Amino acid sequence: MHQFAALAALGAAFCWAVGGLIAADASRAMGGIAFTRVRMLFVVVMLLGWLAWGGSSGIPGGQLAPLLASGLIGIFIGDTALFVTLARLGPRRTSILFSTNAPFTAVLSWWLLGELFSPAAIVGCGLVAVGVVVAILYGKRRDQIHAWESVTGSLSVGVTIGLLAALGQSIGSLLAKPALDAGIDPVTAATARNLAALAGLYASRWLLPKQTRSATRVTPQLALRLAASGFFGMALGMTLLLYAFQHGSVGLSAILSSTTPVMLIPMIWWLSGERPAVGAWAGAILAVVGCALIVYPAG
Repeated sequence: MHQFAALAALGAAFCWAVGGLIAADASRAMGGIAFTRVRMLFVVVMLLGWLAWGGSSGIPGGQLAPLLASGLIGIFIGDTALFVTLARLGPRRTSILFSTNAPFTAVLSWWLLGELFSPAAIVGCGLVAVGVVVAILYGKRRDQIHAWESVTGSLSVGVTIGLLAALGQSIGSLLAKPALDAGIDPVTAATARNLAALAGLYASRWLLPKQTRSATRVTPQLALRLAASGFFGMALGMTLLLYAFQHGSVGLSAILSSTTPVMLIPMIWWLSGERPAVGAWAGAILAVVGCALIVYPAG
């Protein structure tokens, strides 16, 4: 796997960690669907400004439909489900559930795209997966009481929605891969995907006004959180992931980008003041070693 593609995938994971922490309280205040809709509006404005400044490669007619489908499934369904989960379960559990998009994507890329992995990369993928699981299962002590650890509503419903978010992300990624292979630049691809998602979000606002309205008024401070979360999580993070998909393996890029839960450990410690469990650090070490094997499979 190309080293810059691997770094881009890890950069996406870092951006999602930052974006998720910024979004945690805001998504609970507004509701996941309303949060996603307003946030997406900021993201589209950012991406269109980026294209106006840097130009676009354009989208061949044959690649537009898959990109739009990728946006509807991966962002409209996947991202909306992600922030509904974030509002219910908090950032740590949500990132853990969302990391399952990596095995979803790896299996689907092997099945549909015929991607093959070297033995070292397979071991690395396994170590990353084990590291993420260990960080999740042993990442919380009994005396941790921060609001981000609370559960709103049914835990089983939250878990189901989180898994739907991960599956939507993996399917959306695979749908975008042919367009990226055709030479479309990642920012243009991200803009098309987000425009499709924004259309879906505003269509749902019209069809389901009660279920999709915001639970609170959007103040300037809340708008700043929305914009910051959108910049890190989608405008920058998703563009980095698309770059990784374009220049590397979809499956391995998904594995590397699934390290968000591990990256969240020191961030949550810093912000909440609650020291993570020893198991969280053990998981982080396993994930880092796994990433090294993926990035440098030859040795």
